[in-house]
Amino acid sequence: MSSHSVEDIKQHSARLRGTLLDSLDNPVTAALNDDDQTLIKYHGSYQQDDRDVREERRQQKLEPAYSFMIRTRTPGGVVTPKQWLQLDAIATTYAERGLRITTRQAFQLHGVIKTELKPTMQAINAALIDTLAACGDVNRNVAVAANPLQSEAHAAVHAHAAALSEHLLPNTRAYYEIWLDEERIAGSGSEDEPIYGANYLPRKFKIGFAVPPYNDVDVFAQDLGFIAVIRDGEVAGYNVTVGGGMGATHGDPETYPRLGDVIGFVTPDQVIAIGEAVVTAQRDFGNRAVRKRARLKYTIDDRGLAWFKSEVERRAGFTLAAAEPFEFVHNGDRFGWIESGDGNSHLTLRIPAGRIWDRDGLTHLSGLREVARLLEAEGEGEGAQFRLTPNQNLVIAGVPAALRGRVDGLVERFGLDGYRSASPLRRNALACVALPTCGLAMAEAERYLPDLVEKIEGLLDTHGLRDAPIHLRISGCPNGCSRPYLGEIALVGKAPGRYNLMLGADHRGQRLNALHRENIAEPEILASLDPLFADYAAMRADGEGFGDFLVRRGVVPIRPSIPLLLRTEDAA
Repeated sequence: MSSHSVEDIKQHSARLRGTLLDSLDNPVTAALNDDDQTLIKYHGSYQQDDRDVREERRQQKLEPAYSFMIRTRTPGGVVTPKQWLQLDAIATTYAERGLRITTRQAFQLHGVIKTELKPTMQAINAALIDTLAACGDVNRNVAVAANPLQSEAHAAVHAHAAALSEHLLPNTRAYYEIWLDEERIAGSGSEDEPIYGANYLPRKFKIGFAVPPYNDVDVFAQDLGFIAVIRDGEVAGYNVTVGGGMGATHGDPETYPRLGDVIGFVTPDQVIAIGEAVVTAQRDFGNRAVRKRARLKYTIDDRGLAWFKSEVERRAGFTLAAAEPFEFVHNGDRFGWIESGDGNSHLTLRIPAGRIWDRDGLTHLSGLREVARLLEAEGEGEGAQFRLTPNQNLVIAGVPAALRGRVDGLVERFGLDGYRSASPLRRNALACVALPTCGLAMAEAERYLPDLVEKIEGLLDTHGLRDAPIHLRISGCPNGCSRPYLGEIALVGKAPGRYNLMLGADHRGQRLNALHRENIAEPEILASLDPLFADYAAMRADGEGFGDFLVRRGVVPIRPSIPLLLRTEDAA
């Protein structure tokens, strides 16, 4: 890998250009130059290799089986039926393993080879979608509450989120020159970056917009969060949270997951100003010397929340108002059909680990293709949308009454109705990609999820807990892409087949879990859970969640949590 630091690579990249064009044209290797492997992240792609065959290829004296993951920038995860069909065609033409829904409401395409990177990027652009800033040390895809129960208010929240996403895009033209063949003009390579500066941010940055009472975006896990305050059906403004983050490093107490803090309230017209102020404060004060300590949560902990709030207010040019009361009831998705005030219906489907493909008896990719064709062909469905959820599921939104029965028929025909019979554990489970493509993975996650769920379901059945709404999350490493530290039960990979067992988060996304057993394998995991399930079945209070029960019984220590109901005077 490169001997240059990430900060050096960014500074000398000619605004994210580097030698990417030369790397792409090099026929000798399927990989990019070392420094360009860092820069391509800002364009929405990661270089990866198939770790399942890495050793075999090494013995054959072949380079690793390199390919690329591409991630879209889709604020709030909203695409039209036409765009769905275009992305489906791209995935089946250029990628492997179908489409994948991420926990940030983006699509990921895996297995794109270097010679097809450019055609894939151009095809995504032709669908009026891009991948700029989907990865790298910039603001990533903005997450937005997915379930449009309050349709007019939700549309306003999405519009505010999309506007902030556009405002925080890098100013460089590198993306358009490299992938879309735009000509270089005067100033190319030295464009002014008023928000990001010459070195961009110290690390990645994540923003989420939540609409109570549902916290499906896990707003307290975001660097910057906006909690909508809705009065009389309209968005009055947002409570602002700062300093959330899930990443950690095994064995390093200097790194840890953290919940965001509520620092005040803004009106809708103040969203962009406060967003820019938080981002630029992190740009200027984030830790650039130690990358694992470079997220906003550490900046706040090192300098103090009061200092950070004051700095943000100075940059924004106004004082935050006192936070408004809010309440969350859960951080999962609502499955099945719901109707909103505009007369349309919205169907939330369970997509295990977010993977949409036709394989192993599944026909989910084909089924959703037919749903998209139906909605695209019928004029009555012209307002319909596909909405990716932060829990790796899919909402077919805005379906008019005339088409609801036909959509339901396709869902049943192609086996997309698994949410109807799935246990709450299965419906709520999250997993990151992990092996074989993620270079950071220490253990399996997505591929292990089906087996693990089945075995835990067996334990739950034994204790009469099949219908208990328990949140399970698996991460192949401690970096936290599946937000494992907010799972009532979570496995965090330590080594092949071995995990840290984390327990005790709540079901609202307002309390972190804690380490229960370290570096254990499946038999020990199941043996640890079995007596806890027995106690839960025998001694739980009415309506008490599993995580809340474990905390009440002292099985896990009480971790910092956000109050269920924030009073105005608490935030003053």
